[in-house]
Amino acid sequence: MTKRAMAKNAWIMMRSYWKSEERWWARGLLAVIVVLSLGQVYMLVLLNQWNNDFYNALQNYDYPSFWPLIGHFTLIAFIYIIMAVYAVYLRQMLQIKWRTWMTRHYLRSWMAKQVYYKLQVLNADMDNPDQRISEDINAFIELTLSLALGFLTQLTTLLAFIFVLWNLSGILNIPLGDTVISVPGYMVFLCLFYSIVGTWLAHKVGRRLISLNYDQQRYEADFRFNMVRVRENSESIAFYQGELPELEGFEDRFKRVIKNFWGLMKRTKLLNFYINGYGQLAIIFPVLMAAPKYFAGEMQLGGLMQTLSAFGRVQDALSYFVNVYDSIAKYVAVIRRLSNFTDHMEEIDRLQPGFARTHSQEHKMVLRNMDILLPDGKKLLEGLNFEIPAGEYILISGKSGTGKSTLLRALAEIWPYGQGSIAIPDDWRVMFLPQRPYLPLGTLRQAIYYPQSVPKDEAADLSALLAELGLESLADRLDETDDWSRILSLGEQQRIAFIRIILFKPQLVFLDESTSAMDEGYEAKSYDMLRHILPQMAVVSVGHRSSIVARHDTVLRLVGNGAWMIERKL
Repeated sequence: MTKRAMAKNAWIMMRSYWKSEERWWARGLLAVIVVLSLGQVYMLVLLNQWNNDFYNALQNYDYPSFWPLIGHFTLIAFIYIIMAVYAVYLRQMLQIKWRTWMTRHYLRSWMAKQVYYKLQVLNADMDNPDQRISEDINAFIELTLSLALGFLTQLTTLLAFIFVLWNLSGILNIPLGDTVISVPGYMVFLCLFYSIVGTWLAHKVGRRLISLNYDQQRYEADFRFNMVRVRENSESIAFYQGELPELEGFEDRFKRVIKNFWGLMKRTKLLNFYINGYGQLAIIFPVLMAAPKYFAGEMQLGGLMQTLSAFGRVQDALSYFVNVYDSIAKYVAVIRRLSNFTDHMEEIDRLQPGFARTHSQEHKMVLRNMDILLPDGKKLLEGLNFEIPAGEYILISGKSGTGKSTLLRALAEIWPYGQGSIAIPDDWRVMFLPQRPYLPLGTLRQAIYYPQSVPKDEAADLSALLAELGLESLADRLDETDDWSRILSLGEQQRIAFIRIILFKPQLVFLDESTSAMDEGYEAKSYDMLRHILPQMAVVSVGHRSSIVARHDTVLRLVGNGAWMIERKL
């Protein structure tokens, strides 16, 4: 990604919030923060003037002025502390509001149109979207506010103190033979030279940190995600006794984390050597420049201290990018990660479905001229013309790799590769059941009703439905909260998924090997229960087991190489 594209994406990400429905509240809060930041600069200007008065009083042994000046300092310091504390507090408040809005925006974009699924299937280089939403958004907002407000404060400080320094430094006369060159405000030019050279050298030393920070975020997330995968699949790994390869996987990913961190450490060490040396030299440099005037009697102690203070403020302002270079490197890495994430989501959102969705006037789903392709253009199915009437039970069968599950993905509008038309009545509700049902965290009752919410006036007799499918032992645990995908076997989860169908009452349901873990008795009972309770519902099943053939009226057999055939049972 080019620097221009990255800057454009950063601007779009920032602008979106400041033009949102919260814009007036956010702008008002930001204005207060800016006023407080500028007020701090004004307090520093007053403190700089106080330095002149205070140190002159010390040099002149002016005791009557001592305590009033201490009181003056106390007042300035008190006001400065109040402004500094509330500037940070209100900035954090703005950060919370901005993060809340931006996180919701990204979550909605990620969940819309099955983008979360399509990113995983269609973008192999899209890593760890969870980290980008949970961590990168927060880092982006925090760094945007701190860097932007820090820059504004330092710019204001520069404008305020550069005139003070110009007036204090006076004129430097440089004799060159018979000629004397007079340089007004010479301390300003020395400060500019020192800071510009320092910033350039900081960039040379620290620019490698940008890519190192980017890689560190990615390697850390990969390592953490691998541990999450082991936790989610702990039973399978335990049955395989796969601890050794999993441990090797952990160690391999952790080695990348450590190797990159060593590179980050070494580059940070070089940058810290430079920054600390630069900072220490900045202390003595103005003393050396102002000392001749002081010892020549052209400047009092108060003037010297005021000059040193003003030089320090100007030098700090001009050296802002030196001091925050590490933060800038992290900021660029965060922008790059969020930009890639945003670009991928927009790319998926722009992806046009190959299958036209139309309205069916009849009580059935109609597929016309369906060509289903792989991403490389290879045809899985060619010229499929098929009807799914209400109440019909259809079995899709065929060898592995002939496109059975991909056909279901195309009908669910999560597979974009292909062409043809799909006509379906507008009032039909459709449900898809995968081989491994998803059980959300929460109560068993919530898991059974998913993807619906538990109705307030619940009328369904869940205990009877559970007993019908041999799950009567769960009737007393409906309101227990637990990880039910871990507690229940796959066969039990599949039986619960059939109860979901009855509660959802769709007009069409697709079952992708949804009885593969059941014994034949419960498989038959599950299909019979659907026919009895929802007689007008159409069912399309994908499966390999011969036992389910008897439960279907029609078989759509996928032969391979795009070919297919229909077998109707008598």
